[in-house]
Amino acid sequence: MKIFLSLGVLLLCCSCYNSERNCEQFHSGTFEFKTIVGDQMLQSTFVRDKNYEVETFEGKIDSASIRWINPCECVLTKLRPTSNQDKRPLSIKILTTNKNQYDFEYAVVGDTKNKQRGTVTKISD
Repeated sequence: MKIFLSLGVLLLCCSCYNSERNCEQFHSGTFEFKTIVGDQMLQSTFVRDKNYEVETFEGKIDSASIRWINPCECVLTKLRPTSNQDKRPLSIKILTTNKNQYDFEYAVVGDTKNKQRGTVTKISD
């Protein structure tokens, strides 16, 4: 009997912890991504619509096609890659959403060992 009671409490606690993700609101708009590399704060701004993402980073503009696998996961493929690394698509998974921000993890498609995380802020629709 104690086992069933323990399992019931465990299931109840786990089911309450699921965070709701509202990923569709981040499929289009203007966004900002900040990250610290070494001792520098780097900032990127990008505009996303249904099919494309155009990023501005350090005065350079880069564009990619975007394919949504499900509401919270997409694959970005650069339209004009300049290196072999750029030719490899990037997998993005939105982990959590909160008002105008989302936390995500990203990696080159197929490279599950080198996932990184970040936070993006939506600055306009």
